Amino acid sequence: MPSQKLHLVPLGGLGEFGMNCMAVRYGDDIIVIDAGLMFPESELLGVDIVVPDITYLIQNREKVRGIVLTHGHEDHIGALPWVLTELKVPVFGTEFTLALVENKLEEHDLLDDADLREIRAGSRFNLGPFTINPIQVTHSLVDCVALAIHTPLGVVIHTGDFKVDPTPTDNRLFDLHTFAEYGKEGNVLVLMQDSTNAERRGYTPSERAVRGKFDEIFARADRRLFISCFSSSIHRIKLAFEMAREYKRKVALVGRSMTEAAEIAMDLGYFDVPEGVLIHPGQIKDFAPQQVCVMISGTQGEPMSALSRAAVDSHKHARIEKGDTVVLSSRIIPGNEKGIYRMIDHLFRREADVIYDDGSNPPVHVSGHASQEEQKLIMNLVKPKFFIPIHGEYRQLRIHADMARSMHGSVGQVLMLESGDVMEFDELGARKIEKVTVGRICIDSGSRTDVVEDLVIKDRRHLSEDGFVLPIIAINKLKGTVESIPEIVMRGFAAGSEEGFVREARRIVSATLDGSTPEEKADYGVIKEKIRADLKRFIVKTTSRRPLIMPVILEI
Repeated sequence: MPSQKLHLVPLGGLGEFGMNCMAVRYGDDIIVIDAGLMFPESELLGVDIVVPDITYLIQNREKVRGIVLTHGHEDHIGALPWVLTELKVPVFGTEFTLALVENKLEEHDLLDDADLREIRAGSRFNLGPFTINPIQVTHSLVDCVALAIHTPLGVVIHTGDFKVDPTPTDNRLFDLHTFAEYGKEGNVLVLMQDSTNAERRGYTPSERAVRGKFDEIFARADRRLFISCFSSSIHRIKLAFEMAREYKRKVALVGRSMTEAAEIAMDLGYFDVPEGVLIHPGQIKDFAPQQVCVMISGTQGEPMSALSRAAVDSHKHARIEKGDTVVLSSRIIPGNEKGIYRMIDHLFRREADVIYDDGSNPPVHVSGHASQEEQKLIMNLVKPKFFIPIHGEYRQLRIHADMARSMHGSVGQVLMLESGDVMEFDELGARKIEKVTVGRICIDSGSRTDVVEDLVIKDRRHLSEDGFVLPIIAINKLKGTVESIPEIVMRGFAAGSEEGFVREARRIVSATLDGSTPEEKADYGVIKEKIRADLKRFIVKTTSRRPLIMPVILEI
């Protein structure tokens, strides 16, 4: 009988979109599955990216044996630069995934010290007491795997992001056979499955379903054609190149992320570009409009992305003119709606023909995640003793869990976890035993060191809502006397009658100074706090607002 207990510890991605990170622990050995980031909501003012709090891993750093990646999307690999500064452990991933990781680590000057190890679907490898079998799955990205982790208590299957695509464009088929084999053997302890599309009935269409719409678009477009998709959507980029060749158009890659991903895919042989098809962005103007197709990054309306700049006519090479066709071949990520529709408005102002995902058929975009019938298929094949929905907001996890509970005969017990919960397994069953520290680490300007504390976010929100008031007081250093009338500076704070407000605020500050002893005036910390408290009381009483009040003492 196994003497140790198995722990599953989600550090992110359960109850939120992004930041996917799961720790699997048996005894004194931990492996980490994925290390993703998430893009900030609008209330995280000035924050560029959000990564998971890995306090649990740092506290157990000597037990961490490695990080295993399921695929190369940002919500699965984006936090690696921050994780690897804390943990010097090997990173395992497929060829394409590691190529994306290399680019990311090189940006942060971490590549030379990184230990990257390539894995292949179907080739098992050992990590501490775990034997890991990567299983080929299909998704919107290439070279994606699910992980079957053999432990002394049974097999833990982590699907990663997947959909069951019967006709993938790279002809690397979803390995249903291996999932069925595990189900036949009957020793699958836990199935952890992607919940992103748990609300969507039926099946997710194949990547090839987009071809019909692309064919229609290429046939109809009589001027320049701009196609924007997620830069990691290699299937979609490959399709655009194939259609461009068919319709005798040159292709220019515009935008750093688009160029990098396409170059990696070409280097690794995911698609071939016939000679003379690919042109430099600077050559776009040298060809007639009907001979050009531009692959451009920026589907989510990011302010400095190539497409956003082209939409307001401020891109060096990509000029969108009347009659051009712009295709947004991607979904709208929740939270990005405003930026995307603002960008689409700008494109319409340029009198372009804009095509985006409006639910019409054939589709201009298909999801990379499994819908309900595919999720049921995997459950039926695997027949796990325990089922845990992962990757999604709470409603999606809950809907997925309820669906699993209805699968009598295929799924044993259904367990609901959120980030930070520790689920313990032994020969007697499973139970939640504790919560570990989890949370969000906010990063400014994409560097590894600019961590934004909660207090800073709070101050930014405070400033954005109520502005600030600066009472400036000049005090004679030698005599301890106030040298002039206090100055009141306000920004972002509407006080009604500004002149009357400033006069009264000066009177309050003067009264506070007059009522303070020479010792209090000499102690700037004390006098600042007294001024702040009295002024706050006055402002709240007269305006019901709470601006940030920061007294400034000038020594003369």
